[in-house]
Amino acid sequence: MSPVAFDGHRWALRTTNRPEAVVALLWLPAMGVPARNYDAFAATLAGSGVAVAVHEWRGLGSSSLRAGRHCDWGYRELLESDLPASLAALRAARPELPLMLGGHSLGGQLACLFAASRAEDAAGLLVVASGTPHRSGFAGVRGAALPAAYRLAAALAHTYGHFPGRRVGFGGREARGVIADWSRSGRSGIYRAAGMDEDLEAKLRAVRLPMLGVVLRDDWLAPQASLANLIAKMPQVDAQVAAMGPEELGVAADHFAWMRAPDAVAHRIGAWLQERGIPLRSARCATP
Repeated sequence: MSPVAFDGHRWALRTTNRPEAVVALLWLPAMGVPARNYDAFAATLAGSGVAVAVHEWRGLGSSSLRAGRHCDWGYRELLESDLPASLAALRAARPELPLMLGGHSLGGQLACLFAASRAEDAAGLLVVASGTPHRSGFAGVRGAALPAAYRLAAALAHTYGHFPGRRVGFGGREARGVIADWSRSGRSGIYRAAGMDEDLEAKLRAVRLPMLGVVLRDDWLAPQASLANLIAKMPQVDAQVAAMGPEELGVAADHFAWMRAPDAVAHRIGAWLQERGIPLRSARCATP
């Protein structure tokens, strides 16, 4: 599937879609992570009956655009243009299935923001290694350093015309507008998107969905307190938190290691879906 945004932006929606699927999941990657990096995760979920579509962020992987001084965008384009197109493509492919929205890291945050505007399209939320970026969710020296780090990220993006994530070791080649919106939420603790009239915080407070949040025990980029802050913005969600350590994961319990061995996270999601009454073939997803 190749969705098209209102401005002509194109990308490949990476799908793992079996005829026997009983639920659909639109999955949003972490900042700077191409959709293909979630292939193993999607395959494990597909083995239990989840039709997975992994969105490609504007500017990465199969996207027809690359961020630069003359090519910029922010959360507004992602939430109002790209994500609706991916959702429409998944809906057209599997209109009969209940739909979950989910994501990893920034993808988890944007999944919640997207659900806040499109709650009628979703049956639940799934987030992995995600939480608000505000310093209140981070302890010690790291938390104290975050405001300066956010200001520096925005300054680098302004100087280069894009954020040079590969050069600094965080994220990818990100648009100035994305970094500006992310940095603003990190400094203020409030979600706002430049150019959007919607009150995103009010929309989040109105969300009424079941939610699973997977937190990784040693993840300093998304500690449990940051996930708690994200859930607190949605007081009407029915949230369950699953904390996972290295003994369960089989790899380090950090922000990215789980992607190399995603079965344990996929199994936990499968068990939660069964608890919610979605009849998967097994609580433990079988890798095809």
